Amino acid sequence: MQRGALLDAARSLLSEGGTEALTFPALAERTGLARSSVYEYFRSRAAVVEELCEVDFPVWAAEVESAMEAASTPEGKVEAYVRSQLALVGDQRHRAVVAISSSELDAGAREKIRAAHGGLVAMIVEALGALGHEQPRMAAMLLQGVVDAAVRRIELGAAEDPSAITDAAVGMALRGVCG
Repeated sequence: MQRGALLDAARSLLSEGGTEALTFPALAERTGLARSSVYEYFRSRAAVVEELCEVDFPVWAAEVESAMEAASTPEGKVEAYVRSQLALVGDQRHRAVVAISSSELDAGAREKIRAAHGGLVAMIVEALGALGHEQPRMAAMLLQGVVDAAVRRIELGAAEDPSAITDAAVGMALRGVCG
């Protein structure tokens, strides 16, 4: 229960103040634990980040996968892939993952994040192949780049409404820049 409370506190701190806010004293204060107790659960900030990725990313990916499974056409799957990821931008788990990805991490943590993103990208390869892409894996990576750019635009509080950014990202995914 205390580990879960620490992870909840870490999510809150990351979403409120980015990686600078994720400190062991702040975790201790949020959970009511002694700072030394936090070290019993995690050896470093990177260890907190790694565990958040291990816990949160599969949940996030399952939500994207579920949305894609509900679509009956390859186009619908692409749209669900984009929309479901962008719908998660306001979710605390997502804000934590975004904060994590911009932080200073050790090689092990970075590799876990890369592997998790690779699993997300792999979800859309089949739909892109069904749409006739000759290199669906490369197309999937580029599509994720569009999603990542839209995420950053929404996170920055761009002048456009998040739904307009989402619609533009879906349009770009389905029709390209000339569509």
